[in-house]
Amino acid sequence: MNPPVKNDQPTNQTDDRLRIEVHALAEDAFHRHLISGHGDSEYANEYQIVYQGKPNHLSLSGAHAFLTQLLQ
Repeated sequence: MNPPVKNDQPTNQTDDRLRIEVHALAEDAFHRHLISGHGDSEYANEYQIVYQGKPNHLSLSGAHAFLTQLLQ
């Protein structure tokens, strides 16, 4: 099994749009003090969210779902 590929660039335009949307949601959650940090993961197609003091690496779609639920 190969380790995940590190990549600083999104793999396609769909990922890029989703990453931008996830970043905007994370900024909102951060300013509401619902999360304590966020940013691009070291792995392609993942986003890191610090929630309850623990960093979590989520897929972009998983991060989107998590943040959407958190902000409701």
